[in-house]
Amino acid sequence: MEDLAGKVAVITGGASGIGRAMAERFAADGMKLVLGDIEEPALDVAAAQLRSAGAEVVTAVVDVAKRSGVEHLRDTALDAFGAVHLVCNNAGVGGGGLINTLSDTDWEWVLGVNLWGIIYGQSVFLPLLLEQKEGHIVNTASVAGLIAGPFMGPYNASKAAAVAVSETLFQELKMAGTNVGVSVLCPAWVATQIAKSSRNRPAELQDPKPVNTLTDGESTDGESTDAGMVAMLHDFIQSGMAPAEVADRVHRAVTGKEFWIVTHDSSREAISARFDTLLAGGEPPMVMP
Repeated sequence: MEDLAGKVAVITGGASGIGRAMAERFAADGMKLVLGDIEEPALDVAAAQLRSAGAEVVTAVVDVAKRSGVEHLRDTALDAFGAVHLVCNNAGVGGGGLINTLSDTDWEWVLGVNLWGIIYGQSVFLPLLLEQKEGHIVNTASVAGLIAGPFMGPYNASKAAAVAVSETLFQELKMAGTNVGVSVLCPAWVATQIAKSSRNRPAELQDPKPVNTLTDGESTDGESTDAGMVAMLHDFIQSGMAPAEVADRVHRAVTGKEFWIVTHDSSREAISARFDTLLAGGEPPMVMP
């Protein structure tokens, strides 16, 4: 989609971080915005600030891990603007720990948002894009979907699946000869609040006793995990790329119909190292994206 003015962008996780930055970037091109997020106060603030800058914005409080939530987001978009052209399945959470200490709910929470949010987003919105013979889907994965490091099993799994789902959709749409595009966003460290994801973890998926999560610093015995490891994670995130830079890359991919959005040059070296060892039959390298 080269001409975005007047068209409608739906963005999940739109209240903060990369989602908020994408909203600002696409609004600058005259797009109408439909923002979905589970965090209502932050969503209200984002919408108010975007409106004050001249954007047309509607919002919906949405849990993307539930199909009904994504359907509500679609209905909100159609009621407000009558169409959808760009769908950014961006909502995501971070969670992890040593795999042998993770509970079922740790996996359910992360996979529900990071993977099922994309699955539902594609399933609910794709028929609209195909019917109008125009549109674009951006699925937010991560470089963690291409390189699997330690302590992030659920996150890595969700992002690897997000890449696979996106590639599959790309190939199917290409075979069908449609004018609907797909991009997969694979950033490395970005300065967002993902390390504080647990603030929005649903009550039914809470653990009575958190275990070894790098986001809250708890261990199986209730003591703090290695403080240096937790501090390192926060330092990496806070020193990461500005969300606005990521949004610029997403904008370029949408208008240029690019599939891969690898935002960090350092990621390319790490990805290359991973696949070089794969082809050589070696062990997975310990690389930092």
